[in-house]
Amino acid sequence: MLDNLMLGFSTALTFENLLWCFVGVLVGTVIGLMPGLGSTTGIAILIPLTLGMEPVTALIMLAGIYYGAQYGGTITSVLISTPGEAASVVTTLDGYQMARQGRAGSALAIAAIGSFIAAIISLALLMALAPPFAQFALNFGPVENLSIMILGLITVVSFAGGSMSKGLMMVTAGLLISTVGIASGFSQARFTFGNVNLLGGIPFVEVMIGLFAVGEVLHQIRVGAAAPIRARFKDMVISRKELTNSMPSIFRGSFIGFLLGCLPGAGSTLASFLSYGVERRFSRNKHNFGKGAIEGVASPESANNAAANANFVPTLALGIPGGGTTAVLLGAFTIYGLQPGPLLFEQQPTLVWGLLVSFFIGNVMLLVLNLPLAPVFAQMLRIPYAYLYPIIILTSLVGAYSVSNNMFSVWLVVIFGLVGFFMKELDLPIAPLVLGVVLGPLLEKSLVQTSALGQGNFMIMFQSQISVSILSLALLLAVGPWLIGRFKSTPSDAKELTHV
Repeated sequence: MLDNLMLGFSTALTFENLLWCFVGVLVGTVIGLMPGLGSTTGIAILIPLTLGMEPVTALIMLAGIYYGAQYGGTITSVLISTPGEAASVVTTLDGYQMARQGRAGSALAIAAIGSFIAAIISLALLMALAPPFAQFALNFGPVENLSIMILGLITVVSFAGGSMSKGLMMVTAGLLISTVGIASGFSQARFTFGNVNLLGGIPFVEVMIGLFAVGEVLHQIRVGAAAPIRARFKDMVISRKELTNSMPSIFRGSFIGFLLGCLPGAGSTLASFLSYGVERRFSRNKHNFGKGAIEGVASPESANNAAANANFVPTLALGIPGGGTTAVLLGAFTIYGLQPGPLLFEQQPTLVWGLLVSFFIGNVMLLVLNLPLAPVFAQMLRIPYAYLYPIIILTSLVGAYSVSNNMFSVWLVVIFGLVGFFMKELDLPIAPLVLGVVLGPLLEKSLVQTSALGQGNFMIMFQSQISVSILSLALLLAVGPWLIGRFKSTPSDAKELTHV
């Protein structure tokens, strides 16, 4: 391990690799700031520019774009409730509320600190456990993946504001939206009404931009825009108490993110949702979640970054992409004449360990870049909303158009903007709807494959020990807090009966 680390540092610390690592994290942050673009699209666009580079240098820069975009998406999530990345959706729930309270600097700072700590933890685990984790991930088939999807959906209660019925209704709506287009494993088109633009389904990016950005702006116009935040500069800096309170959340989020990131296809989005759900259920400050709890920013941001790094476990060790962005990076490996898989660690140790060490260096660069700038970014909230709202709308529509280069995406953003507006008016939770849209295609694919394996009998899910363990955890998350509440209320009930 020490020899591998020394080899990695000697590769990553060359001037050329340091320069391109810095360029990658800087460009990634800018890409993350642009709603609709995202790390996957950004990397796909920039791969042709790297063809003249050495493979290790090119991959270091592309990986820098990947985790740089994670933080860039956080900035817009906190400041204007517009997630630049799918994995940053959860951050809007508490990050934006913190910004409205004049604590945007604290939210951005804890996101940077949490992401850095998560990167260190996940990289240490990645370097030590990549081969055995890759071997374990081979045991995950459709049955186990379906159990993971169910576990993700169980967290819906955490986003429903205490109303199970509203949460279930919204996640069901999200799942129905995800069924638009060609059925998974079949060739029939569903709910397209003859529109060829819907054959590929309703894109998640347009849904996300419409619900959060446009919906929030319309809602604020309806209720009357609040006065620009006039918090003092020192109020926008994270306090020691906030940092201390966030540390347990950061560690929990880091480990949840790493575990889910190791699973092929799970990706960062599910990790951030699940981490937030676990934190909201078991935090001592659970009553403040959704109202500006700093733990609600620290946990999903840590999980997001840890999962992004852990995505490279199946990518490097198995040649199976951990998510959408690593799928594009897998294509980059092929372009450079490399074949990810179990032999890569033996045949290309300089490239593998140089790439892994660059993750650490890149995250240090991100911390140095963004931590001092958090209060500066927060100053954007001093702009009068009469000027800020048109900028948000314009950015959202341009971002939507850039996804597919046609006006259909723009109209989708407008439609889901109106949906988001009415959901806010009716006090319906948006996060479960988003979770349903995200998990819908993955759930359907796993469901079809599991049904085929069991020949229509879903009891096959209870024949896998891994699946049973995951389903047991889902059941625990569903009924655990209720049982704890019942046990806590028992002594007081007995006392009242005795008094009577």
